Order: sequence, then structure tokens, then C-alpha cells
Amino acid sequence: MKKLLPFLLILLAGYQALSQEDSTDNRSLETVVVTATRSERALSSLPMPVMVIDKKQIQQMGSMRLGDVLAEQTGLFIVNDHGKGVQLQGFNPDYTLILVDGEPLIGRTAGTLELDRLAVGNIKQIEVVKGPSSSLYGSEALAGVINIITEDANKTGGSINARYGANQTSDLSFNGNLKAGDLKLNLFADRYASGGYDLTPETYGNTVAPFVNYTVQPKLKYQISNNTSVLASARYYTESQNDGYEISSSGDTPVRLQSDGKVEDQNYNFRLKHSFTPTLNLTARAYYSSYGTNSLITYETTGDVYDQSYFNQSFLRPELLVDFSQAEKHFFLFGIGSVLESVEATRYDELKTFNTNYIFGQYEWYASEKWQFNLGGRYDAHSAYRNQFSPKAAAIFSLNDHLKIRGSYGVGYKAPDFRQLYLNFTNAIAGYSVFGSNELLTNFNKLQAEGQISAVFQDPESFGDLSPESSQAFNLGVLLTAENGLSGNLNAFRNDVQDLIESFPVAQKANGQNLYSYRNISEVYTQGLEANVSYPMEIGYQGKLRLSAGYQFLEAKDKSVIEAIKEGNLYKRDPETLETTRVSKADYGGLINRSKHSANVKAFYQIENGLSFNIRGIYRGRYGFADLNGNEIIDADNEYAKGYFLMNIASAYETGIWRFQAGVDNVLNFRDAIAQPGIAGLQWWVRSQITF
Repeated sequence: MKKLLPFLLILLAGYQALSQEDSTDNRSLETVVVTATRSERALSSLPMPVMVIDKKQIQQMGSMRLGDVLAEQTGLFIVNDHGKGVQLQGFNPDYTLILVDGEPLIGRTAGTLELDRLAVGNIKQIEVVKGPSSSLYGSEALAGVINIITEDANKTGGSINARYGANQTSDLSFNGNLKAGDLKLNLFADRYASGGYDLTPETYGNTVAPFVNYTVQPKLKYQISNNTSVLASARYYTESQNDGYEISSSGDTPVRLQSDGKVEDQNYNFRLKHSFTPTLNLTARAYYSSYGTNSLITYETTGDVYDQSYFNQSFLRPELLVDFSQAEKHFFLFGIGSVLESVEATRYDELKTFNTNYIFGQYEWYASEKWQFNLGGRYDAHSAYRNQFSPKAAAIFSLNDHLKIRGSYGVGYKAPDFRQLYLNFTNAIAGYSVFGSNELLTNFNKLQAEGQISAVFQDPESFGDLSPESSQAFNLGVLLTAENGLSGNLNAFRNDVQDLIESFPVAQKANGQNLYSYRNISEVYTQGLEANVSYPMEIGYQGKLRLSAGYQFLEAKDKSVIEAIKEGNLYKRDPETLETTRVSKADYGGLINRSKHSANVKAFYQIENGLSFNIRGIYRGRYGFADLNGNEIIDADNEYAKGYFLMNIASAYETGIWRFQAGVDNVLNFRDAIAQPGIAGLQWWVRSQITF
């Protein structure tokens, strides 16, 4: 709280100085969001931290994929771990739930959902709820929720976009709307392709392989009567990619391989809503999703198969929601549903299934013009692990029209995934093995009977059943909105996580490689401060400038490591002097891939004659990358990746139905092939759009 006080004073001072200016013409209509409470609420009335990225900002940036948009937002980091994922409040990508129109996407590789699967050409707005949201959304929402809300056909028309840039990257999309009476139909189609890039030309193969993908999204809404409406939507995504790389043979002569991969992602959503009275509504939802990958690796010279694998996952969820209100002060939401998931893959012995039944409720109370309260909870009964209850409580207090204080407490949880429970994998080249907790004992006994176990590190029977990872989280913040258009917010957060699932070596095999499995053991915490400020102003003749900035301070550490340091049981060895010393509290850098300091600055300038220009900067401080002295923590300067600064610029001109845009991302040409392979260096691009 001591670190929070200076920021509070800054916001209060800004409020006192600027709220007296009368400039009400700059005030915009209130933004409405649905993700935080699963109902339409004004952004400024929400008692939990929520960020909204609207269509205009996405268009000004010139972004093509979801990862490009999220990378420029305060407190969100794009990390490369089996694909591009998003880190939120210090949590890895597998702790953030990604939704499209309120429905979850599946198909995570080692916990990461690849953000480049999502085009942004038909997005109305992106809503980011920070902090645990399991009370409404269940597993995977331990860190927060990102909901991509697509456009509705509110009028007939559409647009065609074409973009081309560095690395032979091209994007062609169509977004069409038809409104005929009570019928609304939207159709979005996109083709995205790239020649890939190579940050290490001295080696054979690409850093990012060439690829082409297609997205098709139809969405239909029909108002059957004054009280009944229906929505049906679908999404189909497919990607193919190919690349080559080298491996060493037994004679240390490099052997070249060719890799061909394909991804398919399908989502189908149906929703029926009926209003019995103006204050009582029933919504029935049904959602089905399937995700599949196929990979074929062959020898370049002979075409013989080196490796072939597949992965198929399905997700089915029916759900019923009831919401009603009383006297415009009491709002109730109740839901019940069931989830059936299945996975069939090369690395699983057979088809694996999960079944979850759940019920949740939420109560919002607008006690007065100054006080608002939100209480909720969800109970999940799962077929593979113990049941889970996730409560949440939040409140917001309005000091006046310009300054509000909000706080929330919640419990989040993340279920063990199929990989952690059922994986059965042995690397054919390296020789190590990884078994899910439910597969460990059977496979260990089999290997031991065959004489393939040379040493036992931990009794496999001690691993036991996995429990869900859970967290208790607190968020406390202030909101500032001045009459001259200045707005700002500050949020302090703390997350304490229990039963973190980690992999551990169980035994050594006769070939010298290890056998690994998963167990609950660690307790970690993440805490920090996040601040945002935005200010619009008029410059010159018909010119409008909006300035904004954001900053995050973050600490993310393992409690067991801190305890070991306090007890003096943790050591490090200097690689040059070979001197061994105790690790101090100041030495410990926390969890890998977390930056203590990060910031962004943006300036958007627009002239009414159709010309606009923007410049955006992203700073990320140094972060732990790899343990080099063998004590399994970050505690030395050479174990960090250097911080970096990215600058992106774009300019556009609109005339009639045409819009022309050009830009350069990563103007300073930052590259780091080892720590940041997902950043390709300087990227120029041009774009044209016609609206009809």
C-alpha cells in the first residue's frame, strides 16, 4: 500500500487541477461491456478492473491479428511458449481464458492458445477482465478473461481490406452486413499468409515458417417476436505451414528434414433468448468446438517418414441462464450447465474424456448513487478431480462524478489439463519420458519390470491425484474522469496461488535420461501496480490529439524459494571464481519471463480532412530467461534477457469510400533470436480499404 500512495496522490492532484475546466463537448458516450458480469453494464460502474479496446483503436493501429493488438496494452505481454500467448498479472498464458462472443476457444499447446489464430477485421471491441473470473467462467479464468466481441449487422453494407508488407505478409478480408427487417446477417472472411522469417541465417530452417490460413465467420440474428430472439454463429479456421530443419545423425552429419503441418479450428454457437417480462429473461445456449492438428516430418532426400503425429480435441457445452431485476437496484443472474471434453492424440493411449457440471449465481446491488456491490460464486463438479467452489465479492464507491474507488476479492482455479493427467510420451531421439499423473504408476512399473529404471528419485506412489490450481486475489483501485476529458485509473493487485502444478523427475532410465511426471507442490504470488492515463485535446484547425500512457510494476515469486533463502539453504556458484555463496533475498529475481517494469505511450492525431497519424511505444524491462548456475532460480545478471523498446507508427487518409494506410512496426529494428523469436525486426506495410 505504501507503493500505491504516490500514484493515488498524483491522480487526486490531477483531478483537483483539471476537473474545474469546462469542456463537456469532449465527453463521449459511456462504453458498455458484458464480460465482467455477463450482462450489459457501463464500464465506469464496474467494481473490477476492466480494459476495453474498441474498433477505432484497432483500425488506427493497422493490426491484423489479436496478438498485435494485445501487445500494446498495459499489463499484457505476448510470450513465445509453444506459440504466441498472453501473460496477464504475471500469470502464464494457460491461466487466461480467451472467448469469442462469450464462448471459449480450445486447442492449447502446452497451455498456450495461439493468438495468431484470431483475425481482428470483424471485431467490435475487445474486453479484458483482469483478476480471477472463475466465479462466472470456471477453469482457465484464474488470471482473467479476454472476450473478443464481433460486429452485428446493424445496417446493410460492408468493407474489403487488403494489406501487404515485409516478409511477403499479406492479408485480404471481407466483412459484409445485411439488415432486412428483423434479420441481421454478418459474414467475415479472411486470408492471411506469410513467407516467414529467419533470425538465425547461419542455421538451416526458419525462425517462423511460411504459412497460409483462412477464417470464415457467419453470424445471424433474428428477432422472432418482441420478446424472443435467436442467434446462430460459426467460425472455421484452417492453417497450413511447411518448413525444414536439421538434426544430427549418429555420425554427427546433419540430416535435413521437411515438416508439413495443418491446423483446423471449428466453432458453432446457438443462443435463444426469451423475455417473460421486461425484468425477467431466460437464455438457452449451446456451443460446440473442435480443434485438430496433423504433422508429418519426412527426410528431405528420401521422403521417408521421420515422425507423424495428430491431436484432436472437442468441447460441447449446453447452458441455461436466468436473469431478473427488481426496482432497478437488485440484479440477479443464475446459470447451470455442463461441459463434455475429449482428446484423442498420438501421445495418449486412448480417447480421454472429461465431464464437468456447474452452477453459478451473481447478485448486483445498487445500494445508492454512491455504493454498488457485486457478489457471486460458482460450483464445478468434475469427473477427474475434486470439486471446486469459486466465490467473488466486489464493490465500488463514487466520491463524486469524477472519482471512484473500487475493490474486489475472488477465488480463481485452473483444472489439470489432459496433458498433465494422461500424457504418455517418450522422445524417440533424446530418450526421456513424460507421463501424466494418472499414467505414471502403470508405466513406471512396466519400465521397472523391463529393467529400464536405473535409479528412483521419488516414489511414484507419492505423486497421487492432482488437485486444481487455485488462487486468492485482491484488486484495489481508483478511477478518475475529469470534465476536460482527462481520464485515468490505478489498480493494485495481489494473487496467491496454491497447488501449482509442476513437472518433476521421478526416476532415471537405463539410457541415462529421466522419467518425468506432474504433481502439486508450489505456492507462488504475483503482485503489483498498474496505472493508465488518457487525455484528449484540440490542436490547430480541426485537429484532435489523444495522448495516453500506461505503466505496470510486477513481482512474481515462488514462496518456497523465499523460505529457503530466509533459512539460508539456497546457494549459488560463481562460474568464473567457482566461489559458492548463499543466495540473498535481493539476488532472487522471481519467476522466469516476468518484467518488473513495463510501460507504453501512444499519441493519436486526427484532422477532419481525413488525415491521421499515430505513434506508439512499448517498453519492457529486463526479465529472467534461464538458470545458468544450476540452482534452478534466477539470481545472477547473466540469467536475464535484456529489456527492449518497440516503436510503431502508422498514417492513414480517408476520402469518400476509400481508406489508405501505411505503417512501420518495430521502427528501431529490435531483434533477439534467442529470447524473443516472435519479434521479426522492422516490418513495413501498406493497406487499402473500400467501404460500401
